[in-house]
Amino acid sequence: MQLKKVAQAKLPTPWGTFTIVGFEELATGKDHVAMVFGDITHQHPVLTRVHSECLTGDALFSLRCDCGFQLEAALKQIAKEGTGILIYHRQEGRNIGLLNKIRAYALQDTGYDTVEANHQLGFAADERDFTLCADMLALLGVKEIRLLTNNPEKIRVLENAGIIISERVPLEVGENPNNEHYLETKAQKMGHILHLHPFHND
Repeated sequence: MQLKKVAQAKLPTPWGTFTIVGFEELATGKDHVAMVFGDITHQHPVLTRVHSECLTGDALFSLRCDCGFQLEAALKQIAKEGTGILIYHRQEGRNIGLLNKIRAYALQDTGYDTVEANHQLGFAADERDFTLCADMLALLGVKEIRLLTNNPEKIRVLENAGIIISERVPLEVGENPNNEHYLETKAQKMGHILHLHPFHND
């Protein structure tokens, strides 16, 4: 177990009241949270979203990615279902950090795609460690989930960490002309399962 549960409280949102649960990594002290809706104690499998932190998309309304759209859509879907979990995985910019993500944006402005930009900065295309999310689920008492994701890598890592994934639930939202190339790169180079609709300039 790489982390411990340290606090929880009620968190009202536009879609209903969640319980926010705070976790702390044992080795680093870094924090993550899960937002739990309804009584998940006897709910199997549990609808779950593993959402990676994206300050620019989640809080600053960036159209360069689909992150903020996915965050809102996942919370809505979980609340509509009546039970579920959203893990907010605090590994900004695929775990290269906020400032390096801005540096990657600058490289993308000159023609690199998101994978190439990370490589130019000396990082892998994706530096995240999803095993932390498996630990959070275990601490919440959840072993089987329906995972809201377009990313097969999340499925692979969570299953290898002992989580049973009974269904992949697509989460395709937020496509727009500003993130068209970004989403194409995720599909073509990172294996994300996306059904994209090309934009045309008239």
